[in-house]
Amino acid sequence: VRGYVEVLRHLPRLLRLRRALRERVIATRPQVFVGVDAPDFNLALEEQLRGQGVRTVHFVSPSIWAWRAERIKQIARAVDRVLLVFPFEQKIYDDAGIPASYVGHPLANMIPMIPDAVAARQRLGLRAEGALLAVLLGSRVDEVRHNGPTFIAAMALIAADQPSMRFVIPVADLTLRSAIEQMMAARSGIATKVDIVSGRSHDCLEASDVVLVASGTATLEAALFKRPMVVAYKMSPLTAWLMWRKGTIPYVGLPNILAEELIVPELLQHHATPAALARAVLDWLHDDARRERITARFTDMHHSLQRDTARLVADAIFEVAQ
Repeated sequence: VRGYVEVLRHLPRLLRLRRALRERVIATRPQVFVGVDAPDFNLALEEQLRGQGVRTVHFVSPSIWAWRAERIKQIARAVDRVLLVFPFEQKIYDDAGIPASYVGHPLANMIPMIPDAVAARQRLGLRAEGALLAVLLGSRVDEVRHNGPTFIAAMALIAADQPSMRFVIPVADLTLRSAIEQMMAARSGIATKVDIVSGRSHDCLEASDVVLVASGTATLEAALFKRPMVVAYKMSPLTAWLMWRKGTIPYVGLPNILAEELIVPELLQHHATPAALARAVLDWLHDDARRERITARFTDMHHSLQRDTARLVADAIFEVAQ
């Protein structure tokens, strides 16, 4: 569940789940509790467990460098160690006096340094020739509902400009697939140019020439596959307003955050129009030199995130457990 407004209908269930988990952990008294990401769920749980004498480790820092920076106070109360996946986070925690270790990003070891688009297309059963746009709408129902119509309208504009263009859309489950197919039905002719794939987002990214992606971890995955991208996102106006108020940096896409500059386009809320998205995608396709430059930037980024993550995580947890 993502956002403020969107979480409200799930809140009673989440609170019951967290309470039951807290009681179970306290009853079993583990040497260490490891919370993985999900800070709004885990930090409060970790704080309660630590108060009961259970040592705690939190894997993947909340994005305090992007928004809600005040959460670092709760982190200090909640954890014995934070395991960081981005190198720039180390200074933030050092300055705050919170024990933390940079362990690299797990995706940097999962994704090949040199992607193979031909092999990926073969795995997906897609033709080897011609340009391919991977379209990642988001993995949640609300994300597809907000982003889907605009992304699909952009695809229609791109197809009109580039008749040979093909599209591939990975979907997390059948519910999302049905919703996307209904949206495409309103756009005459686009469905014949689109392959919808169950899961396999990494294959879709590796197979593509350019990516149109909803903001989130998928932007980092696209960067690690060295794919030019356009980042776009829409959410409910109230959620957007609340997030903008809490924001502390000018970017939302992880490639731009890591680069500390706008190296890939970001189109958010009312800026994310079909025409703007289509134009940004076509700009990548028509500029070979720009694509080569972004490939080099993403390669450097990949190297900076690649560490022996499994060993570093295990060592850090073992140290806390002693």
